[in-house]
Amino acid sequence: MELSTLDYSFIIVFFSLVLGIGVYVSKKSGKDSNEFFLSGRTMPWWLLGLSMVATTFSTDTPNLVTDLVRDKGVSGNWGWWCFLLTGMLTVFVYAKLWRKSNVKTDLEFYELRYGGKPASFLRKFRAVYLGVLFNVITMSAVTLAAIKIGGIMLGLEPWETVVGAGLITVVFSALGGFKGVVYTDFLLFFVAMGGAIGAAFYLVNIPEVGGIQSIINNDLVRAKMDILPDSSDTKTFITILIIPLAVQWWATWYPGGEPGGGGYIAQRMLAAKNENHAIGATFFFNIMHYALRPWPWILVALASLVVYPDIASISEAFPNVPSDKLGHDLAYSAMLTKLPSGLLGIVLASLVAAYMSTISTQLNWGSSYLVFDFYKQQINPNATEKQMVAVGRLSTVLLMVLSALLALAMQNAMDVFNLLLSFGAGTGLIFILRWFWWRINAWTEISAMFASGILSILIATTSLKEILFGAENGLFPDWAELPFIMIVTTIIWLVATFMTQPESKEVLRSFYHKIQPGGPGWSKVVDEAKADNVEIVTTKEKWSVPSGIIAMLLGVALVYSLMFATGYWIYGRTTSALVLTGVALVSGFLLIKAWNRMKDHIL
Repeated sequence: MELSTLDYSFIIVFFSLVLGIGVYVSKKSGKDSNEFFLSGRTMPWWLLGLSMVATTFSTDTPNLVTDLVRDKGVSGNWGWWCFLLTGMLTVFVYAKLWRKSNVKTDLEFYELRYGGKPASFLRKFRAVYLGVLFNVITMSAVTLAAIKIGGIMLGLEPWETVVGAGLITVVFSALGGFKGVVYTDFLLFFVAMGGAIGAAFYLVNIPEVGGIQSIINNDLVRAKMDILPDSSDTKTFITILIIPLAVQWWATWYPGGEPGGGGYIAQRMLAAKNENHAIGATFFFNIMHYALRPWPWILVALASLVVYPDIASISEAFPNVPSDKLGHDLAYSAMLTKLPSGLLGIVLASLVAAYMSTISTQLNWGSSYLVFDFYKQQINPNATEKQMVAVGRLSTVLLMVLSALLALAMQNAMDVFNLLLSFGAGTGLIFILRWFWWRINAWTEISAMFASGILSILIATTSLKEILFGAENGLFPDWAELPFIMIVTTIIWLVATFMTQPESKEVLRSFYHKIQPGGPGWSKVVDEAKADNVEIVTTKEKWSVPSGIIAMLLGVALVYSLMFATGYWIYGRTTSALVLTGVALVSGFLLIKAWNRMKDHIL
């Protein structure tokens, strides 16, 4: 397909604005490491919330949703919808705790919560493990999506897409630092959402599709439209709904959906003006991310089933696409080729925006780990601010290069999603409990990290998968793979926790004095401190976690009912839509009352 002058104009103006922002803030961002990675901790909630939403809207997200809808139906999205529970727990319980910690990265938390050489090792190792390995894998999945879009829509070779998309992103990320990322995310959010909504509206109504009613009446599409999976299909029901809601959201670690907060979500909470702004940012993000954003992608995915009912039809329409890049996720890009001049330019700019917002965040976040938690800790403890900023910019470029090389060798974003889930299986509960149970120690996290990683690799690369989870002759059904890793990992870290010494009294008391987590899980530490005439309780506030959990459940009800009501309004199922809209209103009213009973409010 060929772009018109109007299309090129939209894209050129967009690139110019993004680079302009990076150059504009580069001088202040390079002032010191606190500015480069946290923007001086002065960010308001609404700007950080928009930045979180823009970051999680990457080029691979619509591809992933399309893959899920075409393969498993709309209900297949429960694999990521379940992380709303994690997100709301972060909003009402963990956001203020992170902001109270005042650390520069979430990995610095390790030497606040734990002590000695195990804590130091954990911080340094995870700086490389997450900052390089996980980060590069995540960015490569995003870049893979860009490669597929470039190949389908513009006929670009993979290396051309990688160089073109990556060069501008790495330049403004290295120049502008965190402030440049957040400021450009404000622009990128509106461009990305405008493009997604515009594309969905147009593509649903093209002659080949025939409008929403034609989609609903299509036999192939009708079988994919249910928001909840068919309960009569036990295997599908357990795999798609039960495991995500019962286990996955709290038991696994996944970038952007970390139990207890973490990663680039924690980075934004740490950059907030205060605790109230940290809470507001994460709440705003979860509403926008789950309640308002999925349906444009879902509609395009359903429409694609009318035009391209299978992978063979996609291959026939786009014969130049390499066979190793063919998959259901290509259908999103294939549909976008039908956009008219002008709208095509806007949508392409929106996809570039989605790519840049995610990659720039991953680069800055991963670089912060390498600078604060590895370079300064391991290589140059006396590093000056100027040196730390220079290393931050150098590591930004290095991470971009590594992710680009890996993307050229990858095939499918869904495979990456499943790999990252299995790597973090069984670790999530630790990230929830470590704030509220004194007995968790550094060895708990070390044992869990290695157990889940080794188990995932063994199952993925050996015949052990066939022995344990073979479709017909395995010891367990194939849907039990993730729960198996989770259960074994949990047993290992529980054993390691009670077989090793707890953290010292000094470390535990220092942590409690700073954070004031409260709750029965710290009663032993508080009582022993009182017996030693050491005062570590500095507040008379009631423990806020019970009211926080009530607010979390109401928030979950609010967002899910809004999201599903939207779907049923689109489907024309008026009764279900009205009921869920009513549930959303009641949940919202009760949430306001519950929130007002909590000590801290959004200002």
